[in-house]
Amino acid sequence: MSDFDRIRVGGVPEHFNLPWCNALADGAFDDLPIQVQFDEYPGGTGEMTSAMKEGSLDVALLLFEGAVTNILREHAHRIVKVYVRSPLIWGIHVAADSSIQSIDEISDKVYAISRAGSGSHLIAIVDAAERGWPTENMKFSKVGNLTGAREKLANGKVDIFLWEKFTTQPLVDSGEFRRVGEREVPWPAFVVSVRSELLESHGQPIRSMLEIVDKYCRDFKQDANSVEEVTARFQIQPDDARAWFDHVCWESGFDRPDETIVNLINYLEQVNLIEPANSGPDDVWYELPAG
Repeated sequence: MSDFDRIRVGGVPEHFNLPWCNALADGAFDDLPIQVQFDEYPGGTGEMTSAMKEGSLDVALLLFEGAVTNILREHAHRIVKVYVRSPLIWGIHVAADSSIQSIDEISDKVYAISRAGSGSHLIAIVDAAERGWPTENMKFSKVGNLTGAREKLANGKVDIFLWEKFTTQPLVDSGEFRRVGEREVPWPAFVVSVRSELLESHGQPIRSMLEIVDKYCRDFKQDANSVEEVTARFQIQPDDARAWFDHVCWESGFDRPDETIVNLINYLEQVNLIEPANSGPDDVWYELPAG
């Protein structure tokens, strides 16, 4: 089997991607003309976009804002589908013993980010811009992933860390983190992006793979046992798992959200995350061929 017959899919090790895990466990992709491999990327969107540029990852479940920013900078991949339609809720965290007591005290502090271009980086800038703070001289420290952020918050080398609220809830519950604020972004949380080299040659089997995942997402949303599965696998309290489950909505289908893409690009330009270039949906999206 050649490398192009094996599709390497990447996603964060979070509850959003349980439908992929369930599909793989059931052998749901076995009849496809490609072998599907799913790997977790604790470093998030920044780690996955780097892997696609290097050619070691084919399909990635990326934060929408991170995907668009990276595509317009490097052009190594294209979005083919919205994966999670509901917006992401980011927790804004400090160490439990931090002297920071309110959100108003963080504007000149050091932010932990998994890597440049990651969600923890981009949304820190988005949050500062939304609060009317200057963003030009924000201070960032690369930590790699959640584990790295925990270490650097604990030893005082960073002050602030933004990460998905429900993923970090166990750390808040245990008293390791303290949440001083939240930021909900006004666009869908995750999209599916495909390495550009594969779009023409493997568009049809990739679409078939994603149609299978659509079914598993619908089944997961309708399964009465899903909250219990999230609680068991991610150590999230049942009430928090239920709150996340009630909020999250996976996208079924392949419709291109033109207005959302235009608004997102305009926003990223306004906060100086991308250069103004008259970009639009055609620059970031690829229509996979229907079966």
